[in-house]
Amino acid sequence: MPTTTIPVKARGLALMFGWPRVRFTLIVSLLLGLMIGAGWDSGIPSAVERTLLLGFTAMIVFGVFEQWPRRLPSWLARWVLQVFSVAFVMPWATFAIYVLSTKPGAPPFWHDNLRLQGYSMFCGLGVFLTPWIALGALVRQKDALARHQALAFELERSELERQALDARLHLLQAQVKPHFLFNTLANVQALVDTGSPQASAVLGSLIAYLREAVPRLNESATTLGQELQLVKAYLELMHMRMPDRLTFALSTDPAALGLRCPPMTLLTLVENAVRHGIDPSEEGGRIDVDVQRRGERCIVRVRDSGVGLVHSGSSLGTGLSTLRERLLLSFGGDAQLRLIAQSPRGVCAELDFPAREGVH
Repeated sequence: MPTTTIPVKARGLALMFGWPRVRFTLIVSLLLGLMIGAGWDSGIPSAVERTLLLGFTAMIVFGVFEQWPRRLPSWLARWVLQVFSVAFVMPWATFAIYVLSTKPGAPPFWHDNLRLQGYSMFCGLGVFLTPWIALGALVRQKDALARHQALAFELERSELERQALDARLHLLQAQVKPHFLFNTLANVQALVDTGSPQASAVLGSLIAYLREAVPRLNESATTLGQELQLVKAYLELMHMRMPDRLTFALSTDPAALGLRCPPMTLLTLVENAVRHGIDPSEEGGRIDVDVQRRGERCIVRVRDSGVGLVHSGSSLGTGLSTLRERLLLSFGGDAQLRLIAQSPRGVCAELDFPAREGVH
């Protein structure tokens, strides 16, 4: 059964040093370094070097407090801890950069007015800018998480809807099993009760037919070619039961044989024609099955010369009502099943559905 996979949020170093975060830090740090270096005595390379170091320090601190400590007091929001931690670390990181960049034997930077001014500038910019950049990153992160959750919920909802449709379709197919089997076995019982010599031959044909037909009831889709094989076997079986009262003919378009349809679709139409048209008629009748492909549509007609709608009633049993619902689940509203009264008698069941190639 297909399942929906929801990505797991990265943790640890994978989260701290993820490429989107590193890329964002590089871009912001380079832009700030270029702007500062354009009017700075030490030049652009020195400014870019310092902004990169401060930027990645802020990124690491932001990532550390994003995951640690695992539990915070109820009065402290994690985003507050992240923003204040980034602002707090900037003076110390700037101090470390200037101490480490002092040449051996040179006086401390706080004794050099130009370097002290540079320290003050980087420290001020770091304390002022990094909290706002951190807040922007948090908003962007929350927005991405919200979109991800919405997509995950939509995927899960679609999967649940698909599973519900599959379950409903299997339930309807399970209803077809007893409906068809009970009707067919009732015909065999009638032969046995009357002592017909054909009972044994009919029962043998029924066993052979069911051996091929029943396994297909569990399939979610079949082809019209397979359906026609079942219909032919069924009509031959019914003809053995009432040889003087039933004749039939099959007319098929080769282009329609590979088209997909729900299992037992064509058989349900033919069975209804036999049970509600031919059986109640004293003279019996004829059944004509016509399957045609017309461009992107497939037209199936099952005509019988039985008693007709007037005598059998407007509803031809549970088979067609169940078939309508199975067609709705398989094709949505793009399939139609119509019952048309024939003259002088009989019924035509016409099915119109999309021409979709079956599974191979």
